[in-house]
Amino acid sequence: MNYNRKLITEGGREYYGFAFGDTCNKVCELVFNTSMVGYQEIISDPSYTFQAVVMTYTLIGNYGMAQDDYETDVPTIGALIVREYNDCPSNFRSVAALSDVMKKYGIPGIYGVDTREIARSIRDSGSCKALITDANVSLEEGMRILSGTQVPSNAVSLVSTKKIRVYSPENVKYRVAAIDCGMKKNIVRSLVSLGCEVTVLPWNTSAEVIEKLNPDGVFISNGPGDPADVPETVKVIRRLRGKYPVFGICLGHQIIALAYGARTYKLKFGHRGGNHPVKELKSGKIEITSQNHSYAVDPDSLKSTLLEITHINLLDGTVEGLECKEEKVFSVQYHPESAPGPQDSFYLFSRFIKLMEENRADA
Repeated sequence: MNYNRKLITEGGREYYGFAFGDTCNKVCELVFNTSMVGYQEIISDPSYTFQAVVMTYTLIGNYGMAQDDYETDVPTIGALIVREYNDCPSNFRSVAALSDVMKKYGIPGIYGVDTREIARSIRDSGSCKALITDANVSLEEGMRILSGTQVPSNAVSLVSTKKIRVYSPENVKYRVAAIDCGMKKNIVRSLVSLGCEVTVLPWNTSAEVIEKLNPDGVFISNGPGDPADVPETVKVIRRLRGKYPVFGICLGHQIIALAYGARTYKLKFGHRGGNHPVKELKSGKIEITSQNHSYAVDPDSLKSTLLEITHINLLDGTVEGLECKEEKVFSVQYHPESAPGPQDSFYLFSRFIKLMEENRADA
């Protein structure tokens, strides 16, 4: 076959395939996602910044791109790697082909590779750096590029809003200050649907600015990378905890843990997919959740903090939820706003509403 693209991993493996999307060369962190649908939400989720995502489901692109399904206006995913790409979408909501959108935003793609083998290698050896490049680039040259290129660690500052934005329902019941570390649109929609006026703030907004807004609650969003890379946000939550109800999702969950003195660590290959079982310890209820993260909270480091574990991942026992009842702070590692099937996880947003109501009554 006349392959025109290839993937080279820092372990020295080569995978030949064909180009779709942009044809630029790019070094990214190589990860995989087990979702069967949702590639549009995946490529537009800011949490995938600087990551090349291997889709384990075979067929990608078949339902095109819908105008209302983007999680951010400007996708920043590193690259997309698929087994079979379909460039003739069949969906009445589709307004563009996936490849055309990827070209528009400079996102390279490669198809025709053995995604099963790549996913297995990531499971065995862990996430790693990888280069998407032309097929005629030698392994030696590719390894030289990989060894001389670092995946940036400024992803949150890149994807966070640069100015304050306000989203309001018709009838405002609560005011939420939302710290944007790479927040998905559906989180804002979820809060607005419950009567919240959401003031979206840059990731490094000071505690003083947030206090001047006099919010009913503070929300910390999902986002890319290592929570240790955003000490400014950790410091702000440390200042605000106990003053307002606080709710964190994904990276926000990890930031809350750090603000209470706990530690985080990098998982071998992360959690990415729409099929992760999570158990709520209080009720024993099992939720099938949507996840996308590389880091987790160290459970042993929680013992000397005020936080308690509320949820665990049934696949590997990792911490999926935390709370501090006396300070009205709680968080989850997964994405309750994008759970597959019935919206069972939406109770977490309702819980945030209840905490804001209680805080008003106590004031």
